[in-house]
Amino acid sequence: MCIGEEVGVAWFQLKNGYVIDPQNSDQGQIRDLWIAKDRLVAAPESPPANYEKIDLGGRLVMAAGIDMHSHIAGGKVNLARQIMASERPPPPVRPYFSAQATAIPPPAPRRRDMRRPDYDETTPNSQATAYRYSEMGYAAAFEPAMLAANARQTHRELGDVAMLHRGVYVTLGNEEFFLRLLASGASQTQINDYVAWMMRRCCAMGVKLVNPGGVHAFKSNRHEQELDTPGPLYPVTPREIIYRLARAVYEIGVRFPLHVHCNNLGRAGNVATTLATIKAAEGFPIHLTHVQFHAYGDAGDHKFSSAAALIAEAVNQNPNVTIDVGQILFGSTITASGDSMTQFRQSAYARPKKYICMDLECEGGCGLVPIGYKNRNFVNGVQWAVGLELFLLVTDKNRIFLTTDHPNGAAFTAYPRIIRLLMDPSYRAEQFAKLHPDAQKQSLLPGLTQAFNWVDIARMTRSGPAQLLGLADHGHLGVGAVADLVVYDVCPATPAGAAMDYAKIFAAPYLMLRGGHVLSQNGEIQAAAWDAAPPALAAGCTHYVWPECDEKFIESRLRPFFSDYLGVRLENYGFGRDGLAEIGVQSRIAACNNRVS
Repeated sequence: MCIGEEVGVAWFQLKNGYVIDPQNSDQGQIRDLWIAKDRLVAAPESPPANYEKIDLGGRLVMAAGIDMHSHIAGGKVNLARQIMASERPPPPVRPYFSAQATAIPPPAPRRRDMRRPDYDETTPNSQATAYRYSEMGYAAAFEPAMLAANARQTHRELGDVAMLHRGVYVTLGNEEFFLRLLASGASQTQINDYVAWMMRRCCAMGVKLVNPGGVHAFKSNRHEQELDTPGPLYPVTPREIIYRLARAVYEIGVRFPLHVHCNNLGRAGNVATTLATIKAAEGFPIHLTHVQFHAYGDAGDHKFSSAAALIAEAVNQNPNVTIDVGQILFGSTITASGDSMTQFRQSAYARPKKYICMDLECEGGCGLVPIGYKNRNFVNGVQWAVGLELFLLVTDKNRIFLTTDHPNGAAFTAYPRIIRLLMDPSYRAEQFAKLHPDAQKQSLLPGLTQAFNWVDIARMTRSGPAQLLGLADHGHLGVGAVADLVVYDVCPATPAGAAMDYAKIFAAPYLMLRGGHVLSQNGEIQAAAWDAAPPALAAGCTHYVWPECDEKFIESRLRPFFSDYLGVRLENYGFGRDGLAEIGVQSRIAACNNRVS
């Protein structure tokens, strides 16, 4: 069965689907969905003459997934691929056959590897990234940390993630020019113009702030940076950086809040810094990313403990705050971060013993450290439990999102296993029992016996991210939404006779549609369907915002700075809309409402 095999079919009826669509108050009911070309439409009064009807038999239907934080392109991702190249399994060796043996056929490639076999889960190449996401039922993924100096390369690489909608967040807050601007007493309007100019120059969807002030301080050999400590070169504190950028993003009308990687990542007791960061935003919208790494206390014999309850309480009480978790799973991966200060500190734990720590064009840092998480390791056990505690303790599932901070906590392909941990309390308890005994004593998980339901999963991975990003026609199944949807091989309306394997259900969907065309069936990419689909319908596009700004003012300040300090001309900096057109990728400007002129 493959939708759209018949040439000329533009209408489809998906019958008898068990639809979960939280954004449109659909908590689960059997109903039909109609698709015209690449959009969901209302049921026609009389069906068109040529349409295809698919009976889903009560199977679960959701909008396609949206990953709002996954490192899938850019400078540090490629460095991570180089570091991990030696860990990648070698390609299969095909023996040389003699003339007498030429009739022996070579081994048939696995279906899932038919496009590009040279990948692994931790650092897949661009095309493999698109295939793996599509096989899991995801239609969009956003690169969360792009330096403007890397914009051209990053956008070109994202153009190869052809099946997915995608976008980037430009990294600001530690670059030399911005700190000089703050130190000179620039007005908020001038800061707003700078942020808007950078987003336009980089075709960015959001703004990422990594270790506010700390990345710059590390260049002066400072190894920690508290919120009220001025930087070593400029009298600017992290607290001011957080407030000014959060306010700027809000005032220039960007829907997606300032995306903050807090100070003191990974340190015992860093919960105080995270809570202080929430207060530093002074009520402006703020998104805290991979919060699992920022939710540690210093209690217990090991002086390292879970502080997830304190973070969850703060999120529940502050509606301006959203978070993603950054869940770890046990196994080997590589941590790739713009937080060079933290990565230098973590380099002692590199497995294998190699790492990279660098700076780029006075803009920011970069650190890469291979690591292995073990369930019998006390610290790793606490980290694993902290992430799950956050998921279970935050009450509004529209404000907490499923991420592994790919590849830092685990590969994005681990999402189905994490969903099983959330939906199956008995499985969660079974895995919890394997932790280091002292880690078990520090955790709240034994008392958190609730289970996520289908609606919780849809909010956390579909409607919530779409609404936060301002993607009005994504993440839901209402009339006018893009026809990006996924059908899972489970019938929730029929009582299950045995415990469900949620990991298997979410790892290999029954059907995945992009723009009304099948991309995968039963967890396998359908090459024929992809090749036959019109590119305008089946291919994803790059999303970005275009806020208003005073370009003349900013460029009058930037031009002498570039001339004196940087190795690139202002005219060649960033990427811009013309650059997207030049590389031939589809693009779309997301809504941006200017609140302050």
